[in-house]
Amino acid sequence: MSWEKEIEELKLRQKFAKQMGGKEKVARHVNAGKLTVRDRIDKFLDENSFEEVGSTTGRAEYDADGNLVDMQPANLITGRGRVNGKRVVVAGDDFTVRGGANDAGIREKLIHVESMAGSLQLPLVRLVDGTGGGGSVKTIETEGRTYVPEVRGWDVVIDNLSKVPVVAMALGSTAGLGAARVAASHYSVMVKETSQMFVAGPPVVARTGEILTKNELGGSDIHTRNGAVDDEAKSEEEAFEKVRRFLSYLPPSVFELPERLETDDDPNRREEWLIDAIPRDARKVYKMRKIIEATVDKDSFFEIGKKWGRSVITGFARLDGWPVAIMASDPYHYGGAWTANAAQKVLRFVDLAQTFHLPVAHLVDIPGFLVGRKAEDEATIRHGVRAMAAIAQATVPWCAILVRKTYGVAGAAHMNSGRFNLRYAWPSGDWGSLPIAGGLEAAYKSELEASDDPKAKLDEIEERLNRLRSPFRSAERFLIEEIIDPRDTRKILCDFAEMAAPLRTTGVSSFKVRP
Repeated sequence: MSWEKEIEELKLRQKFAKQMGGKEKVARHVNAGKLTVRDRIDKFLDENSFEEVGSTTGRAEYDADGNLVDMQPANLITGRGRVNGKRVVVAGDDFTVRGGANDAGIREKLIHVESMAGSLQLPLVRLVDGTGGGGSVKTIETEGRTYVPEVRGWDVVIDNLSKVPVVAMALGSTAGLGAARVAASHYSVMVKETSQMFVAGPPVVARTGEILTKNELGGSDIHTRNGAVDDEAKSEEEAFEKVRRFLSYLPPSVFELPERLETDDDPNRREEWLIDAIPRDARKVYKMRKIIEATVDKDSFFEIGKKWGRSVITGFARLDGWPVAIMASDPYHYGGAWTANAAQKVLRFVDLAQTFHLPVAHLVDIPGFLVGRKAEDEATIRHGVRAMAAIAQATVPWCAILVRKTYGVAGAAHMNSGRFNLRYAWPSGDWGSLPIAGGLEAAYKSELEASDDPKAKLDEIEERLNRLRSPFRSAERFLIEEIIDPRDTRKILCDFAEMAAPLRTTGVSSFKVRP
């Protein structure tokens, strides 16, 4: 007795599955400048590491004798593989089969692959290229009914965000649940020109009177600047590399700690130019990213969300090999002031660091919240308070370096002052409730009104106050713990990372991540 016949049938079914949507649809997909889902999986994962789950899922056709004659595969390919030697779970949409929309078995596979990642405590990588929801309106006719919308398994999707790294690549036109799967991640990437994301695509939107192309409606230029997507790649291969790098800073799950890597970058390295990095004229800007690169391990800074909330810089880096979360101000955008978008970016990033036990190093130059009518229209204070709440809730080790301005309520959010944190200041440190130049007229109104020369009086008052602004005056009263030579910043941050390492704890955070 042998089961060879059944094994041959298994091979036939798998052969049908690997044909995807057929030669014509595959050719059309490739001619559009996109890789097929199976090519994507092969190029993203380590060579020969993919172990498919559900390789024979699909809609089969049989002859009168019950013999298999053809099969349309499910348009979600799932399984496990390795990235840089480490296991991951992969879910890839096949756009060549009904445009990636729902078909036989996909709902069960979608729930299964999400559950697989959470249960095995492995990172989940989504290759999204389609709607992935309830199919098209044509389903009404083919099924002979419609249904009340539900997203089965969404509880698993959300639960995973608090337990395992979840990344999503939008690699084509993603809409509906497909778009939601991109957004419900810790890190997301779109490919410029060839991928789009929308709640509903151009044909649906056209019924409302807006006639737009795919990229006009939901291209990467839109979503990497509004915060819906974190990053933009020039090609699918570049997107794969960005995701590999993102995962390299994180543990497989919250039940482990991020690992240290060997480095030949001396933790005591000093960059002499840092002594001149901050202009004496507070109105002049400088390049914060250059300062970050000078203080972290060489070539280790991986920025996240560069094109939105641009007054705040966020990303991962290594300090003497230890992975850390970096947050910094960018004076090139609103002088580093927190906008509504910047506050949302801070909240999401702090949640990410807290979830995966990454210590935070914060390079601070915050003149406060953005002010003016635009700031009020965007509910800046509401979003700012939410960011402050995230910082107050965070328990990961935290080190703040006050590089320049630290003003007002937003400035106060440079760390949680209700618990112990390390904090240092550069000699360029400048802090208070309001910048002097912005509060003089109000604070000294009566004195200025009584003066014969208000302009000269204003200059006199400003000069008098500026003599008291020295950070050394604050240090005398221990209002700033330590003032450092900027050239010692790397040494101090590497020391912080080493001290923080044994303080990190595993497990699910007391507050769960918010998508």
